[in-house]
Order: sequence, then structure tokens, then C-alpha cells
Amino acid sequence: MRPFLRRSRVLLLAAALSATAGCADVEGLRNDGDLGTAHAPRTLWKDIRPDAPAPGQQSGTATAVPGLAKVPSLSMQGVNAVDVVRADITAANAADAGTGRLVDPRAIQRIALCTQAVDGGPDCPVRPAVVADVTGNGRPELITALDIDGRLSELRVYTVQDDGTIARILSRRGVLEGVEVAAEHLAVREPTSNPKKVSISDYVWDPEAGIMNLSQLTLDECPNQGDASPCPAAGPGAGNG
Repeated sequence: MRPFLRRSRVLLLAAALSATAGCADVEGLRNDGDLGTAHAPRTLWKDIRPDAPAPGQQSGTATAVPGLAKVPSLSMQGVNAVDVVRADITAANAADAGTGRLVDPRAIQRIALCTQAVDGGPDCPVRPAVVADVTGNGRPELITALDIDGRLSELRVYTVQDDGTIARILSRRGVLEGVEVAAEHLAVREPTSNPKKVSISDYVWDPEAGIMNLSQLTLDECPNQGDASPCPAAGPGAGNG
């Protein structure tokens, strides 16, 4: 057999193997298999729309807490957190009419466990107050939460407006696996339906709206994934999924 004919047959054989065996890499020949078919997104329930929010449920504005004295110092430093949460929960529950949109219906029963003590007493479910300047105006705000049960909580952030009125600038119901504050940012970590992931909601002060607005929502690995354990609070129905 002539040399050039032998070389041609080798090249043809190599081409045939390449065409039938798929991709090749340093580990040898492999087949990528069926890569599937791309599908356009399908809109579900396109004819169903939610009702418009009631006036007290519209987002984008600070909510003055009724029944509280004005603060001449314009600072939440030294303001009793239990008194503020009690007034806020009571007003929200009345406006909510038991629907659960503004506040968990169990919150009234929970806040009733607080006494007139400065810290609310040993059974009070209001978390210790944290003061931090999240608006950037040099006046600290009050950050706290009302624990509804062993899992769910109502996160609240309050500020003092220029006229001395105490106003709520953030209301967030969720499973508070972690809350962090830095400058004008407030990050809330919550478990998801994936036991290896947590969601992080980053709220930033919006001076035009006068509230803490959600600026970014991300997913992160659980901090203890080095030992292959799930997130501490993960479980069926956890988080935002």
C-alpha cells in the first residue's frame, strides 16, 4: 500500500470517530448526550391580579406610630423599645383587622407578656434594642424585633422625624437567621428551601422616600458548609425558597 493512501485512510478513520463519539478531552472520548430543548417561559394565571393595597398598606412611606410622645432630642437613643413596639403593634393590629397583612395576628398576645419594666420583663418577646444611625443624619435609629414563636419574628426599625414624631421606616416579617447593620445598610439573612443556601435582603436608607428600601436580594452559601451541615434554621417550608 502506498504511504499517501495509508495516511488518507487514517485521517478518514479519525474523522469518523470524532463525528460519532462526540467531544474528546484529555480523559478520552465522551458523549455530551442530549442537551435538551430550550423552552420559552410560560405565564401562569395571567388573568388573575391581586387587589390594590389599602392606604395603610402602601409601601414607600414612613409610618408614624400613634400614641407616643414626641422626642425633643430627635434621637431614638434612650427611648423605650417595648413602649414603641407595643404602640406600633397595637395600631397595626387595629388597622389590619386580623388579616395578618400588617402584623402577625399573634403579636398582640405576645406583646401582652411584656410588663412595665424597662426591658419588658423576663417573658417579653421584644428583643433588646439596638441603636444605630442607618439614615446617615447623625441621629441613631432603633432596631428591634418581636419574636412571634420560636421561628418567626417581626423586625422593626424606627426613627425620629424632624418634628419629633417616632416613625417606623422598616417592617419585615421573617425567619431572622441573622441581622447585620453597617452605615446606611441593614442586611437580613433568612433560610431558604435549599438547606445549603441562605437569602440575604439588603435594605438601604432612601432619603427621598424616608424609609429603608430593599436594594438587593442575593443567595449565599451557609457559613458552616465546610462540615456539610445544613443551615441552622433550615427545614421544610423554611424561608423564601
